[in-house]
Amino acid sequence: MKRILIIGIGAGNPEYVTVQAINALNQADVFFVMDKGEAKAKLIALRREIIERYVKKRDYRIVEAINPERRRDTASYTDAVDILNRDKQAVFERLIGEELRDGECGAFLVWGDPSLYDSTMRIVEAIVASGRLAFEYEVIPGISSVQALAAKHRVALNAIGRAVEITNGRGIAEGFPGRADSAVVMLDAQNAFRQLAHEDLDIFWGAYVGTDDEILISGPLRDVMDEIERVRAEARARHGWIMDTYLLKRRTPSRD
Repeated sequence: MKRILIIGIGAGNPEYVTVQAINALNQADVFFVMDKGEAKAKLIALRREIIERYVKKRDYRIVEAINPERRRDTASYTDAVDILNRDKQAVFERLIGEELRDGECGAFLVWGDPSLYDSTMRIVEAIVASGRLAFEYEVIPGISSVQALAAKHRVALNAIGRAVEITNGRGIAEGFPGRADSAVVMLDAQNAFRQLAHEDLDIFWGAYVGTDDEILISGPLRDVMDEIERVRAEARARHGWIMDTYLLKRRTPSRD
């Protein structure tokens, strides 16, 4: 029986890799690495660094595959993501079917944590449900960008006894969540935080958290939002891509 490990490798720093993840890495015969293009070559380099640093045996194989891109010509974002995941599923099925021998263990190294804004688990489960391939799989959690961001800013995600909401740029553009005092925002390509400048909020922003390119900015939202937008644009132009996350917190926690 083939085995698949979905391993969370943390948000950028090789030292974020947990002991459980290191033990899992050393079970793998094949590492599947998804290539997202030249601009994101550092993501592949980090995965290779982690493998070289932590895997003791030297007879493993690394198999790279082109990661499909999300289509921009569809009216619906969810439709575009569904199409993207179907394309990824076809790639994953080929890798597991053709590059992994019976009795071997293959590993997908997932940036951050596999359970947070990542499709790998859903895709692997869809392959299992299809019945076209037979294998067992296991998920190893990792340190997410959310945890790394909070640690870098030395701030707790929640106010005492209050909720935290995790959302994306589209979600926060609709307004700050009504029953939470803290909101973590991921995948905000449009600087949607600007739409909340009228609210009494602090922002804790970070890009490339945990890497040598890390940038951190924090303060009252209305005071630092212009700086964040400028620095974000400069970083994206310089690197060709950006990976950022931010936490918004009410300055005066609400009470029921």
